[in-house]
Amino acid sequence: MTPYRLSGAVMTHPKRRAAAERLARSAPPGALHVVMDPDPAGKPSVLRTALCAWEAIEDGATHQLVVQDDMILSDTFFERARLAIAEMPHAALALFALWDSRNGAAVRFGALAGARWVGAVNEYFPCVAIILPREVASGFAAFGRRHLDSWPDDILMNRYLRANGIPAYVSVPSLAEHEDHGSISGNAFRGPRRSVCFVPRDVPGREGARLTDLRVLPFFKQGVAQCAVRLDDPGDGAAPRTARGADRWLHLDCEHYLEGVGVRLERHQSAIVRMAEVTTPEAAEGAWLTAFTMGFVQRRDGLRCDPVTAGTDDPARPGPPGDADAATGDMAPDPAVLAEALATVGPGGISYAQSEDRIAEQREELTRITLAGLAAGQEAGERTRRARRAPRNAPPVPHRGDRPAAEPHLPAPQSTAPELPAPHRPAADGAAAGRARDERSEPPRVDVLGADTPLGEHLVRGLADAGHPVTTLAHRPPGHPAHALLDLTGLTGPPAGPPAFGSTPVLTLQLPTHTQALTLHVGDLYGPGCPHDSRIGRLVWDALRSQPLTLDDPAGTLRPLHTRDLVGALSALLGAAPPEPVFGLAGAMVTTAELAEVVRTAVRPVPLAPLVPAGSAPRPVPEGAAWPPPPPGWKPITELPYGLHTHAQWLAYEGIHFVLEV
Repeated sequence: MTPYRLSGAVMTHPKRRAAAERLARSAPPGALHVVMDPDPAGKPSVLRTALCAWEAIEDGATHQLVVQDDMILSDTFFERARLAIAEMPHAALALFALWDSRNGAAVRFGALAGARWVGAVNEYFPCVAIILPREVASGFAAFGRRHLDSWPDDILMNRYLRANGIPAYVSVPSLAEHEDHGSISGNAFRGPRRSVCFVPRDVPGREGARLTDLRVLPFFKQGVAQCAVRLDDPGDGAAPRTARGADRWLHLDCEHYLEGVGVRLERHQSAIVRMAEVTTPEAAEGAWLTAFTMGFVQRRDGLRCDPVTAGTDDPARPGPPGDADAATGDMAPDPAVLAEALATVGPGGISYAQSEDRIAEQREELTRITLAGLAAGQEAGERTRRARRAPRNAPPVPHRGDRPAAEPHLPAPQSTAPELPAPHRPAADGAAAGRARDERSEPPRVDVLGADTPLGEHLVRGLADAGHPVTTLAHRPPGHPAHALLDLTGLTGPPAGPPAFGSTPVLTLQLPTHTQALTLHVGDLYGPGCPHDSRIGRLVWDALRSQPLTLDDPAGTLRPLHTRDLVGALSALLGAAPPEPVFGLAGAMVTTAELAEVVRTAVRPVPLAPLVPAGSAPRPVPEGAAWPPPPPGWKPITELPYGLHTHAQWLAYEGIHFVLEV
């Protein structure tokens, strides 16, 4: 007999009471009780109802299950749930992950490794079907009541679990599927929201087979093949450790990540991408590239289940297909689970803009393309793995900058916002200008002041990707620097005022070959690493929390500059020092009203408050405020919708940890 007892609740709204009661009846008698929104006429809030569901735990229960009313449960849902509780009694357990999410990417790696659970990664913690230990449920309920009308419950859940060091896992496969009855909380704009891998008749057993500590997560979302990469603290001065923990991530395009680790896609591109008949070439390329990156990482890193926990359940249970290898402890993947996990790569990536029927038409073709990409990536990853094991007298691995190509060489920071409308993808990497210089020349070493902030961290990582050896400094060195000296302290202070020339943030770049430092005036900086209380950050922050956008000065002007483009400008100046001492770094000027409309498209369609007055016109730029010229050969390339998308992504998954206290 297990010492653990599970109680459960279905959270719902009166409009969907029938669905909730139907779901409760589908469970074993007494397993699920319906919990109603306490204020159904109020502002829609999933969190408000979820808190009541967490507080509805029965007397004597050690764990609480909360399920949303639009879920379908697997045939073995409760058996697997109870086995998992016995195996991981102190952990938070998510029983669902979306097909286009980072946690979904972790589930796919779990399916490849034969795991039954994967460690949750850097995004929201899925809450549509979730189990918490009693004390964790109670603590989250108290935490959530302090933050009503702020963030969605899944983002708050991730914040709470992470801040309190509570282990968090996601099931492989998902034990529940989303039915999509429509969204009371305003999520309909996201398109179909399906599981990464739902297998209704999954066989219980081996709940101890876990895959954790994933460091690279390829996923296909919003039509773009993307990749989240965990940052290490190298201890060599190359990057600062942030104030609130070392679990930091960069968000990249898969193409940029692969380029950084020395993989040239032209050698691997499959002809099947150009043979798409039912789907679009863009969808085919995105699915193939995501799968290629997944296969490359899986084979290069030799991902396998945690050996301490694999196969620790009752051996008398039949368990899922695929026993542990006696020699290595590796788990063989379950064919049904793996097939379903791979079949959702393509559909998840196009779900933001297509109907269920249209997605279904493309599923088979996208699956073939995904399998081709996975096989090609595994082949490339195996070659890299063999090269790492080569004898010491073997030919040296080519270097790029000061790091071996076989190791993660992180591209300029980039991210994508959670569950947002389609971004406009930039045409090239923000550091492209710096890379265009003669690769035979030795890139200058850069000493950086003011890198001990999230923004400084992203800029340092971007410069390192552009090939510049980087060292962070706590104090300005005396005399003329031996290396290039970049002073970021003017960017990482309090938010700046309106971007008129003379009142903008300023950074300086001292080159060892120049006696006079370059002065760089920066417009309204936004993107990964930028704060939530800047002029642009405030609008993005409010839209993320479903708050109306308040426009104090709709006709006021801004000069947006994305962090990727700042990296590109710095790299260009380091590669070919110009004679002029002063430059301006910014994109095209926009009004606050124009920016708000782009935020409403790229982040969330929230209302404006107050409404923009009819006939508003841009305010004239004051005399004497002429903007300095840009560096020769440089121009910003990040389109505003895509840039705002990346800023929202960073704020929701990373920036929130610097603002929200537990």
